[in-house]
Amino acid sequence: MKLAIVILNWNGAQLLKDYLPAVLRYSGNAEVYVIDNASTDDSVSQLREHFPDVHLIRNPKNLGFAGGYNSGLQKVDADVFCLLNSDVEVTPDWTLPMISLFKTRPEVAIAQPKILDLRKKDYFEYAGAGGGFIDKLGYPFCRGRIFQSIEKDDGQYDDIKEVFWATGACMFIRKAVFNALDGFDADYFAHQEEIDLCWRAKNNGYSVYYVGTSKVYHLGGFTLKNSNPNKTFLNFRNSLYSITKNLPRALAFRLIFTRLILDGIAAVHFAFQLKFRHSLAILRAHFSFYRNFLRVYQKREKSNFLINYSPVKSIVWSHFVHGVKNFNTLGKY
Repeated sequence: MKLAIVILNWNGAQLLKDYLPAVLRYSGNAEVYVIDNASTDDSVSQLREHFPDVHLIRNPKNLGFAGGYNSGLQKVDADVFCLLNSDVEVTPDWTLPMISLFKTRPEVAIAQPKILDLRKKDYFEYAGAGGGFIDKLGYPFCRGRIFQSIEKDDGQYDDIKEVFWATGACMFIRKAVFNALDGFDADYFAHQEEIDLCWRAKNNGYSVYYVGTSKVYHLGGFTLKNSNPNKTFLNFRNSLYSITKNLPRALAFRLIFTRLILDGIAAVHFAFQLKFRHSLAILRAHFSFYRNFLRVYQKREKSNFLINYSPVKSIVWSHFVHGVKNFNTLGKY
């Protein structure tokens, strides 16, 4: 089984210098590619000078996470892609459990390893942690991370388990499935496009897995910091996109109405915190959703929509009302 590790880069010369050597050292026979999203720093010259064994693919402009991978992966020959953020530190033999999963379980289309925090290595990292889920309202959360509550890694998620979504920070996906699903939705640009991709995969009968016997460390927050209002805009808008595309029509419309109300409450909450730019970002997200609704709606696939997509009614209620901070206690509420 041929594996290609594919890193999307935009002005990440220093990250490539810091983390690419370990990728080359610890990834066995995998071919390593870097897709450059029209960087304006010295990323390209550095790759050519210091990493001659890395295959370089250059996009003509910054196409974002979704469009960047969609364009670049057309030029990658492999059975399985590993989409790897440039700010991820890999560990020895990290690819072996992942490839073993794909070889032994043909129903698995997408998978991720354990994602730990590079700054606090005994804690899970926000983006992906121990595998992703969504609640009935479409809010994402992870084993090991509920909103800003991050769990310590005590081996509680050292298993191999089916999950709802795998993080784009380190996502393994069969090339045939990526192509069958037409890749990421480029309208997302960045943030939550991996949730949409996994949701579409599940609607088409594929499985998504977490492999706790493989681990990597993620720096996180390099492209858009958590405090960036544009990240707020993308997360709120793109979540509405996913609901519109991936649920039965009647259910989708009910959830969209509910989410618009809850988003409004979130905007007011930001305003009380004097984070007015984030309040405006939510407003912008809604107007962008309205403008693009028909185009997004037309992307709905003619598939059997997954109805039982979440065991959790409301992660917001569980976390903010009942104070649940640990994934393993969610079942009590």
